[in-house]
Amino acid sequence: MKLSEFVRDIIKDFLIIFASIIIIITFLRQIYYPNMAFDLKSIYIIMSFSLLSALTGFILYSPNDLSEKKMRIRIIIHFFTLEILLIVLGSAINIVNDALGVISLALQIAVIYIIVRLLSWQNDKKDVKKINEKLKLMKKELGE
Repeated sequence: MKLSEFVRDIIKDFLIIFASIIIIITFLRQIYYPNMAFDLKSIYIIMSFSLLSALTGFILYSPNDLSEKKMRIRIIIHFFTLEILLIVLGSAINIVNDALGVISLALQIAVIYIIVRLLSWQNDKKDVKKINEKLKLMKKELGE
């Protein structure tokens, strides 16, 4: 994958992560804290978490094709790196103060990670389908 394509994917992941966090927090606040509004500081914190999350995607980057096993290992390393970085960041800015907060943040990170992975997988599946259709068309044209 070209670096420019990967940077585009990082930006896309940032936007997906940011939107997912905003949507989840909006629903949770409607349920548990209906009178609480988003302040600008909260938005910046969410943006920084989203950016850090997206930037750790460079762990997954390789200019060469990787085997499925190597890619899965990178995904696992990426997930745990992300968990650790975001929990440490959350502790540093006093978002998490106790074990329950750490567990809650870890679960939220995991849910959002799964959402991003599923959306990326769906997108990859569409790309593969398009490529296969083009290959079939080329094969058909060469066969005639």
